[in-house]
Amino acid sequence: MKIINIVPGFGGTFYCGNCLRDSAFTKWLKKTGHDAITLPLYMPLNAFNNYSNDGIPVFYGAVNVYLEQKVKFLRKMPKWLHNFFNSPAILRFASKMSESTRAEGLEELTISMLKGAEGYQKEELDLLIDFLKNHEKPDVVHLSNALLMGLASKIREELNIPVVCSLQDEDVWLDAMSKDYQTKLWGLMSEKSNDIDAFIAVSQYFGNLMQKRMSIPDEKLHVVPIGVDPDAYRYTEPVQDPPVVGYLSRMNKENGFEIVIDAFIELKKKTEFKNALLKVTGGKTGDDEKFIKKQLKKLEQNGIENDIEFIDDFRTEKLSDFFNKLTVLSVPVLKGEAFGMYQLESLAAGVPIVQPALAAFPEIVKETQGGAIFEPNSSSALANKLAEVLGDKDKLLEYSKNGRKSVEDKYSTEKVTKSILSIYQEAIDKK
Repeated sequence: MKIINIVPGFGGTFYCGNCLRDSAFTKWLKKTGHDAITLPLYMPLNAFNNYSNDGIPVFYGAVNVYLEQKVKFLRKMPKWLHNFFNSPAILRFASKMSESTRAEGLEELTISMLKGAEGYQKEELDLLIDFLKNHEKPDVVHLSNALLMGLASKIREELNIPVVCSLQDEDVWLDAMSKDYQTKLWGLMSEKSNDIDAFIAVSQYFGNLMQKRMSIPDEKLHVVPIGVDPDAYRYTEPVQDPPVVGYLSRMNKENGFEIVIDAFIELKKKTEFKNALLKVTGGKTGDDEKFIKKQLKKLEQNGIENDIEFIDDFRTEKLSDFFNKLTVLSVPVLKGEAFGMYQLESLAAGVPIVQPALAAFPEIVKETQGGAIFEPNSSSALANKLAEVLGDKDKLLEYSKNGRKSVEDKYSTEKVTKSILSIYQEAIDKK
């Protein structure tokens, strides 16, 4: 089967679970004998290590998309200028711009992208269709998220193939936008969902949420969790002396970094955990610098600035080294997530998770039996739960073994890939 996985590139400056999910999935498809490629939009998958993916160019280059939205006469720019703005150097520079990760102010651009052939990026869509139709000729196209649904109608029309779409955290992007736009955008999302042959939600929680928001019929909706390759993570029992709390995500307010810092400060005030350490990885953007400095100032004021360690390299092949030095992992995202790949990565390495009772987190903890949840999502509640979990060595070991086994039995990339392939085949047969 020939499969094109269309994903938004992000430049590689911070940990992106969705991006890692897509990359791992494409690799496993190839491993199992399918002809599959990851086709990046906006930015390279990693602007600093590899500009393209197996020679695949970046479509809808971020600079071109932005200029076509804002400058009318550039909507039909000459090819040489289009290629200049889509060059590796320009995209590397763009990937450093903090605005690329903000939803605020991009309402009109999001609408234009969802409109597809009727949007201001029509020329970009034509280039993509030409590449798919005359160069790749896929059997199915898989969109990484529902914000890309504007591509679907033209793909189905020109290539006569099904388009499948993953559902993961689109609400975070849309709900961060101006209130005046949210109703319009959700309405447009519902309309464009008619162009999708099958939706794949990463959790039951998120499937239920998006089905209501986008009026998705039951027969189109499937729930298939994220998968990881357990062999990519070296299993060890959680470290005990000293206890080490880990954080893996972009270091910003929305992902709960401040809650972790404040909880760590509270935890250190408890006599039995005065020797506890905090290890952090996941990267940042320019937007995050001021916020991070503010958090580090708190540690200095409490005299524990030397008890935190930052690990710059968060590539999958290096994460086992990070996890094998932890006792527990916590990423208390303020509003929760549709899944959170870092949870599976942690569990695969034998590190229990401690997560807030929000969104899909309780579902994952219940299914894996690999950790604990707490509420409300506050630093005090997290500190208390950390103290409880860290203080029970037998429970820690039980969580560790349960987590690893659940990844092997329920969340392996092999198992997930087989489920998604069956959805592809069903969509192809119907088409």
